[in-house]
Amino acid sequence: MSTITLERVKTIKTLNHIAQSGLNVFHKDHYVIDNESEDPDAIIVRSFNMHTMEFGANLKAIARAGAGVNNIPVDVCTERGIVVFNTPGANANAVKELVLTTLIASSRNLFDGVSWVKTLEGEGEQIPKLVEAGKKQFVGKEIKGKTLGVIGLGAIGALIANDALGLDMDVIGFDPFISVDTAWNLSRNVQRAMTIEQLFAESDFITVHVPLTDDTREMFNETAFSMMKPGVHILNFSRGELINEEDMAAALNSGKVGKYITDFPNEKVLKMNNAISIPHLGASTTESEENCAIMAARQLKEFLETGNIKHSVNFPNAFLPYTGKQRLAAFHHNVPNMVGQITSAISDDHLNIADMVNRSRGDYAYTLIDIDSEVNKKLVPGLEEKIKQIAGIITVRVI
Repeated sequence: MSTITLERVKTIKTLNHIAQSGLNVFHKDHYVIDNESEDPDAIIVRSFNMHTMEFGANLKAIARAGAGVNNIPVDVCTERGIVVFNTPGANANAVKELVLTTLIASSRNLFDGVSWVKTLEGEGEQIPKLVEAGKKQFVGKEIKGKTLGVIGLGAIGALIANDALGLDMDVIGFDPFISVDTAWNLSRNVQRAMTIEQLFAESDFITVHVPLTDDTREMFNETAFSMMKPGVHILNFSRGELINEEDMAAALNSGKVGKYITDFPNEKVLKMNNAISIPHLGASTTESEENCAIMAARQLKEFLETGNIKHSVNFPNAFLPYTGKQRLAAFHHNVPNMVGQITSAISDDHLNIADMVNRSRGDYAYTLIDIDSEVNKKLVPGLEEKIKQIAGIITVRVI
């Protein structure tokens, strides 16, 4: 039986099936997985809709085992000082493989051909002759030498761009917000589009890998289609809302868009000519689910044990090497003299600051402070309460 005191045991709740390899990150002597808990320390979720959930006072963090966080009330969490993590890149290979698979399959009319062959059931010995006679209607095109436009060169887009080069495609990419890490991993043979209009005009195939924002919503519309090559294939494994569906249906009917491949089917998409609907399989591999679960669990564990943050969608990333000293973690509004007020409260208690880091993100900021002297247990609640009284402080945690 564990000898760890209950004060040190933290509760993790899951709202979907989470791969056991992820849950194994939480050592049983320090954590308990309790899916009935009404007030856990942290939650791991995949697709469960959390918008109507009541959050307990003890909840410190939510980790989405995946990239999108549309199912999480991020604004509410931010106001409450609850960190929301996602797992960018953990499912990148799974999505990349499906994009390249459907790119080739759609160019070769594979989906239509397979569906047609199934209609020959019952024709018996005539099937081989019927196949030879009918296959000409499914003559496709090779992707070698064609141009692939990649919009969004994050973890997924960069993998697709690099591998498409290996398939002897020409690749052009557009991403005004490309990170330094991604740039290092991107082949120098990927051409840079200076504008998205340039990418539209030059691409035979276009694949999009951007988040859904006010700027990207319905970015594929009549105006965008008018700039593209006739018969362009568009692959959407990011968000259905990136497409204006009425304009897409019209472009497919006219032949301006040759094929639309999407991982987000709905009634309108199913009625479109030359639209190929995938049942949201982008990240649906055993390996991807395990990778996402492990990454989400490690992020939660790191935050709960050290206060360090990486891959949060609402808090700034912040890292301070953890040496075992008493640590204060404060989430607060990004206003002048906030750090000065926090450090003054610490010095007023005759405590030395060993190290600290302060990071901001828009209207909010996060401060980690290591205290040099050992804070006794009687002093911790007093110091914590004193800092909580500072105007603009949202949450304070002593680690």
